[in-house]
Amino acid sequence: MNEAEVFVLADQALAAVVTRVGVEQWDMTMPPNFATRGTDGLPTLHAVLNYHAYDDAWVPDMLAGRTMAEAGATKFDGDLLGDRPVERFEAIVAAACAAASAVTDFDAVAHLSFGDYTVREYFWQINSFRGLRAHDIARAIGIQPDLPDELVRGLWDEVSPHAEEWRTIGVFPAAVPVPDEAPLLDRLLGLTGRQPTVP
Repeated sequence: MNEAEVFVLADQALAAVVTRVGVEQWDMTMPPNFATRGTDGLPTLHAVLNYHAYDDAWVPDMLAGRTMAEAGATKFDGDLLGDRPVERFEAIVAAACAAASAVTDFDAVAHLSFGDYTVREYFWQINSFRGLRAHDIARAIGIQPDLPDELVRGLWDEVSPHAEEWRTIGVFPAAVPVPDEAPLLDRLLGLTGRQPTVP
């Protein structure tokens, strides 16, 4: 399974969680692990998912090799979800997944806001962000965080070789000890600083 295929699984897993957000949950205050740098207080679920929509909306341009300036640096600013958040989130995910599925050159350059990386490295960053947030948001809204086995394996294969390096730059908190014989999802969660799922 290549990085683009992992992306599609991760993005679709996140979209599936979004479809299960209750109407009354969009304005809920998120737990402390959703706090973002440079902002005061904790975000609402709507704010968290709007950021994911923003991040996803950039995927087609990034995969096409455009810089943010070339694409229009502010074109995705503001509330992308509005009063139809599930419908709009799904449309953004569909466009991102279509762009990912068309990738053939994983060594091409993606011009990110914080530097140039290969498309493969870009996928490594955005795949774990989506897949792990699908888990985190599911827990936050009180549903079972069911990630497909293929997605868990794909994320493990991408994350595990780089986890300690990424931890040193603040991507992940300290690892949570998990037995070697634990299910792969539990080991992935522990590796990325999350408590394993409670049955």
